[in-house]
Amino acid sequence: MGDQAYPESHAQELFDEFVSASTCRAALWTFRQLCEDLQVDPGVSERPLYRAIREHLNYWRANALWAKLDRRAAQREYEKGRVCSGTTCVVIGAGPCGLRTAVELSFMGARVVLVEKRDSFSRNNVLHLWPFTIHDLRGLGAKKFCGKFCAGAIDHISIRQLQLILRKGAFLLGREGHVHVNVEFQSLLEPPQSQNKQRVGWRMKVSPTSHPVNQLEFDVIIGADGRRNTLPGFRRKEFRGKLAIAITANFKNRNSTAEAKVEEISGVAFIFNQRFFQELRQETGLCRYTATSLRKQREPGCAAGVPAISGLCHQPLRSARRCHV
Repeated sequence: MGDQAYPESHAQELFDEFVSASTCRAALWTFRQLCEDLQVDPGVSERPLYRAIREHLNYWRANALWAKLDRRAAQREYEKGRVCSGTTCVVIGAGPCGLRTAVELSFMGARVVLVEKRDSFSRNNVLHLWPFTIHDLRGLGAKKFCGKFCAGAIDHISIRQLQLILRKGAFLLGREGHVHVNVEFQSLLEPPQSQNKQRVGWRMKVSPTSHPVNQLEFDVIIGADGRRNTLPGFRRKEFRGKLAIAITANFKNRNSTAEAKVEEISGVAFIFNQRFFQELRQETGLCRYTATSLRKQREPGCAAGVPAISGLCHQPLRSARRCHV
């Protein structure tokens, strides 16, 4: 059965639906159906959870994913999932950083509880991925969850798609029951000074106040909620470049044969692809330059009165054998 090219059982069909799900809700539903079909209880099964699923699902597509997760889990830094055993960690925010942190803590053997004030992934902002990030995500099965992930020269992905990839990985590691949506972190509650009757550890206050995580005691809390930075007592350090003005050209795709042969590239920025802009200037006369203000300066050869702002400036075209678009 495991050598067949197409699924022969209902569990195999559910697995295929899970890895190809395009929304978090669909991924969660098919994952629960898969566990139910295989009689795997996410609440009591071993961690990482995918090992319990693997015992009942001998399917070549699933085996390829299990192999990737096994290689990651075998890294010696995790000490076979014992390095954080017995540690309860709270992660605030289910964005890419929060989910990736939850996945890493799961490999380390920690009990992870993630709180997120939203209940859906809707951010379509596109992120540029550094090579080491692409390598890391591939090792977590990103290519299995999204066939077009960083194919060819593409090195960007939407935040929503990245969250979905990491969320599926978290499901397989056993974090399905420990992600609480529509829950907003408000403040930390320090342990009371008097511990005579009952020992009480660190807790947190969340909204709604009736949510059970208000009673959760934890050892570690990690703020991954972006610029809101709701954890008190920590100075926020942000790594951002200066604001830039860019020129974007959108062309309607008519799905012609010629268009199908055009290689897709990621968002072109000077800081990431300096060679491209240097060749562009040499062959077409288009130059990129930066100024610290919007004063009316000009580059040699540029029209007088053109504001010197980050972007592209048009110089008289020199003869060129090819044109970059």
